[in-house]
Amino acid sequence: MKKGEQTKQHIIIKSAELFNQKGFAGCSINEIMDATGLTKGGIYRFFSSKDEIALEAFAYALEIVAKQFALATQGKKSAIDKIISIFDVYADVVHHPPVKGGCPVLNMAVESDDTHPSLREKASTAMNGFLATIHQILLEGIQSKELRPDLDPSSLASFIFSILEGSIMASKLEGDNRHVAVGKEHLSNYLRAYQL
Repeated sequence: MKKGEQTKQHIIIKSAELFNQKGFAGCSINEIMDATGLTKGGIYRFFSSKDEIALEAFAYALEIVAKQFALATQGKKSAIDKIISIFDVYADVVHHPPVKGGCPVLNMAVESDDTHPSLREKASTAMNGFLATIHQILLEGIQSKELRPDLDPSSLASFIFSILEGSIMASKLEGDNRHVAVGKEHLSNYLRAYQL
């Protein structure tokens, strides 16, 4: 990787952590400068605006989470085990989330909902991608005759996503990982009711 590419990646990595912790509105260019050790000119050599930094930083944060999900599900044979293992990625969301600050999709969705259309669109696309992944795992579970054929993969994917994001939010807010653990336990029991 060339020096310029390394510098740009350094800005993206540091900004991803800042935006995920402080939000887009709460993070200033000066804070990005402090975190990266670069001047404003050094940052704007690679990005035309704070918006552009935020979009690339969000994409990077999503990539980190996607890799963690892929690692968590790797080697899992059953659909239920794959879905439950996703919760393990956020088992210690309070102290060791995949990206500092918690779930990038949740954080970006809450902040950009009524204020920043391009960031909201990216968060919505990320959510839809995650829903599609869960949907596919559930379909594979039905096709392999692990799960009942009357299961509605779309509705259940939405339910699973909501439990995960809600439990992350509650755990972060309270500073206690128990909400993710409880969500995982109850979802596991719920999914087993659909086993053949």
